[in-house]
Amino acid sequence: MHTVWKGAISFGLVHVPVKMFSATEDKDISMRYVHKECGSPLSYVRKCPVCDKEVEWEEISKGYEYEKGKFVLFEKEELEQISEQANKNITILDFVDLSEIDPIYFQKTYYLAPDQAGGNAYQLLKEAMRQSGKIGIAKISIRSKSSLAAIRVLEECLAIETMFYPDEIRPVAQVPNLPQNVTVNEKELGMAQMLIDQLSTPFEPEKFTDDYRERLLQLIEHKVTGEEIKIAPAKQETNVIDLMAALQASIEAAKPAVITDPGKPKRTTKPKTKTATADKQAAGSEGPKPKRRKTTKKNETVS
Repeated sequence: MHTVWKGAISFGLVHVPVKMFSATEDKDISMRYVHKECGSPLSYVRKCPVCDKEVEWEEISKGYEYEKGKFVLFEKEELEQISEQANKNITILDFVDLSEIDPIYFQKTYYLAPDQAGGNAYQLLKEAMRQSGKIGIAKISIRSKSSLAAIRVLEECLAIETMFYPDEIRPVAQVPNLPQNVTVNEKELGMAQMLIDQLSTPFEPEKFTDDYRERLLQLIEHKVTGEEIKIAPAKQETNVIDLMAALQASIEAAKPAVITDPGKPKRTTKPKTKTATADKQAAGSEGPKPKRRKTTKKNETVS
């Protein structure tokens, strides 16, 4: 793994040297813009529309547009002076319960490994957090970007999740067309809860795959080998009008199949009907009567 950051975790007076590694990777399939006429890939050119020439990196500075067409410029050294990049500390400010943090705050996950002679302090922090069940809330600066962060135990490793600041989270009140004061039908609610119960299962991330990426890779392979591609039209979804019918159908579809032992055929019994009972009684009346048991007189022998 490539080291993306080096520094230390500090809580109280304890100092834990660590290295940071990205815990996730982007597996999106990268494509380039290509000139259809000649098949050449297009390149990104930094061109000034006023000077009508390509601009080199040495001639570029960063600027903030405070009004339309008006910028204030910053040199690299000016931005470095106010940057927290020089601060290589992850200072834990609080310990909280993970359940108190809504997932909307989380950005990206990194792994933390002990650096230099920090193994003992690393192990101490990891075990203390594991036994307490708490996670640490800290601040970190990566590539001139300051972030909140959550430090937690993940298997035998410390992991850190960069987080959004509260003012970076858009309020739910800004979402348009949210239903207001809508009464939920109790029967529909009960069926919806029944459906949720039937579909509830332990989380198994390995059973989920990126179907689009797999189909795209197959399409690329077919095109490379020169095969003719035909894509079936997508199934047209119909609007569901009867919510109850849709819930009932969903519940039926979610029911597990009943599995029987093929070695033991299922015994079936015919239901008793009035006709069968009458036939039995008729047969009993017309058939031979049972023989009476012969009795013997006292002192009489039977040969």
